[in-house]
Amino acid sequence: MNTHRFTLLILVALVTLVGAGCKKKKKVVDQPKPKGEVLITEYCAGEQYMSTKEAFRSTATGESMDRETAKKKARSNAMSELAKTISATMKIVGDNFVNSTEFNNKEEVTETFQEMARTVVDQQLRGAIEICEKLTQREDGTFVSYVALELSGQKIADAYSSGLSQNEKLKADYNYEKFKETFEKEMEKLENERR
Repeated sequence: MNTHRFTLLILVALVTLVGAGCKKKKKVVDQPKPKGEVLITEYCAGEQYMSTKEAFRSTATGESMDRETAKKKARSNAMSELAKTISATMKIVGDNFVNSTEFNNKEEVTETFQEMARTVVDQQLRGAIEICEKLTQREDGTFVSYVALELSGQKIADAYSSGLSQNEKLKADYNYEKFKETFEKEMEKLENERR
């Protein structure tokens, strides 16, 4: 008789547990959209299109009633952003590199580094590759071009280093390993700032 009660008690407990597990799940209620706002999908944007310690990246858009003009505007805007990011990073690299070395006339050497950075950026930007491109058209006929560009950090560092090692004023004191270490630290900072 005790065994029978015990079995019956276990069956009742199991039925209760199974019944509780089969209850309908509550519906998740979507929040109402704020009045007058529309969610915008931005192409060629997001974390995968941000600069990393290996590469400089930029994204931009361009609009025009002409398809090719929209694409040219987007690429031009992205190139401009890429140039700003590289120039700012190379200025910091140059300043840190000069300050950590034994150059006699630091002001003159800093100016040489900055001049070299401008030259390298101008030359290397042509090598930027498109890593994303999307083209949309609005109801009014306007084309919107989205683009993301990438330029290898190593290519920039190599071009910069090559120019510095050929500079007569710096040749004797130039230390590639020190420069590379300074450059890599700044690239890591760039990646961490963007996340």
